Amino acid sequence: MNFLKKLAPQMALAESQLHKSAALHTSAVCCRVQSGRYRITTKRNRPLTYEMANPPHFIGHRKSWNSWNTSTLKDSQRPSQTAIEDLFIRKFITGTWHALVCSEIIIKRQHNTIRVASIIRQGISPRKMYFLIGYTEELLSYWMQCPVTLELQTVADKKDVVFKYI
Repeated sequence: MNFLKKLAPQMALAESQLHKSAALHTSAVCCRVQSGRYRITTKRNRPLTYEMANPPHFIGHRKSWNSWNTSTLKDSQRPSQTAIEDLFIRKFITGTWHALVCSEIIIKRQHNTIRVASIIRQGISPRKMYFLIGYTEELLSYWMQCPVTLELQTVADKKDVVFKYI
């Protein structure tokens, strides 16, 4: 009997928590869609590129994906490894090309080749730029064990890629 008296409060607590977790939420699904959107600043001085200016539901209509691969198809191999490799490539390029990348880094995978596209600011001499292109392609090709090609476009100023201010 003493055992049941000690156990009764714990059972009541577990039962009350069970009822709390089984509640049904009936609000609209899309009442607060905020992910992937940028807040408007008070002075409207935040620059956005074209890709950033379009909300996420326009992917496939007015903007495109940042990674082009077929590893997320049904029964495909290595989807998690591909996502981690894409993250590594983006971090490596933003670190190597420090303060020079002006837009998103687009990664396109075709067969055994990885093509990386981006817009770079002309903040360094052409000799250093060619060195960084070769350095980046060589190291990424060695680490990914497949050919990596950089497709870079250059702009004179970072303001050239600004689509609008919010």
